[in-house]
Amino acid sequence: MYFSCINCEEKYSINENIYTCRKCGDLLEVKLDIQEVKRKIKDEKWRSIPISVWRYSAFIPIRDYSKIITLNEGGTRLHFCQRLAQELGIKSLYVKNEGDNPTASFKDRGMTVGVTRACELNAKNLICASTGNTSASLAAYAAKAGLNCYVIVPSGKIAYGKLAQAIIHGAHVIRIRGDFDQALKMVFKFSCENKDVYLLNSINPFRIEGQKTLSYEICEQLNKPPDWIIIPVGNAGNISAVWKGFVEFKECGLIESLPRLAGIQAEGAAPIVKAFEKRVDIIEPIPNPETIASAIRIGAPVSWKKALKAIYESKGVAITVSDNEILKAQKDLASKEGLFVEPASASTIAGLHKLLKFNIIKRDELVVCIATGHGLKDPDIVLKMIDSTIEIEADLNSLINLIKSV
Repeated sequence: MYFSCINCEEKYSINENIYTCRKCGDLLEVKLDIQEVKRKIKDEKWRSIPISVWRYSAFIPIRDYSKIITLNEGGTRLHFCQRLAQELGIKSLYVKNEGDNPTASFKDRGMTVGVTRACELNAKNLICASTGNTSASLAAYAAKAGLNCYVIVPSGKIAYGKLAQAIIHGAHVIRIRGDFDQALKMVFKFSCENKDVYLLNSINPFRIEGQKTLSYEICEQLNKPPDWIIIPVGNAGNISAVWKGFVEFKECGLIESLPRLAGIQAEGAAPIVKAFEKRVDIIEPIPNPETIASAIRIGAPVSWKKALKAIYESKGVAITVSDNEILKAQKDLASKEGLFVEPASASTIAGLHKLLKFNIIKRDELVVCIATGHGLKDPDIVLKMIDSTIEIEADLNSLINLIKSV
């Protein structure tokens, strides 16, 4: 087990406190000893552990289990969306609801592993840049571990539901007059120059090691891998994590096939989609990304290379959706299936509409859409854009007359 550079393939010890390659500066990923993993899971004892992130400890590069920091993350529900599937004319549609996690987003999967790693390294100070969900998650896990937490957020560009979480968990919240991409550059440079501060954005490969457990759970919940996984793409760590999880499960002989990936970006923040459409291996950052989906409002995703690699290797696609399409999908999922997800999550349903229309996804294929966060993370958008409440006088006749007229 070791770190490997995704570009030049330089190797580093798993024990090093390192985020990027010293030789070329590119991102690192953890390479597991698959034979060792097979040995660990051979006796099947892991299957007796309730479905959760740490059920898959054999696949996670943590050595000291006594230091695990957990809030019982993972084990999120996989919903069969029958009404929405019928409307779309598709046979099998599931939504993996990551809003079930402790801080109501998928970030908790990576944070339980990342903060545990910080404890292995005896770190006392944790830091991240965030559009919201990362800050909420890091603040909660830092509180659980008793560590100092600093989160840097773009001023005026973070949903209040997420900001409130970071504040109540005791994080030092610092707002900058700039965007997420600028915030991430700041915290990366700061953490590299100050080794007593541990960085927990998805540039940290241990974050990816937690997030990949999403794939393991889907395989076990369906008893097979789906044909397609549709996933929102912001900073692009999660789509690469999901692919890594499926590949590792297949290498261990636990599944026989791999799904195709569809990465969804908002029209105003789509550097990865533009690269995919040109069939090139490099992105052109977007200086001022804009979309109502704050979780994916990122113009220079740090994990773009990993994301493109995952999409290409899976024979997948990357497409954009408009803000109006996202809002419609958010309402459809809530009103037809009872699932309230944040706008970024709804982008997957909007993307599915297009992929079916373009005949990229066949109507008899099994599809799983990843809902990355709960709708209460960003309720302001709903109230601003879809408020359909009605006010009447406080008397029975007014109520009766209204109900008759509806």
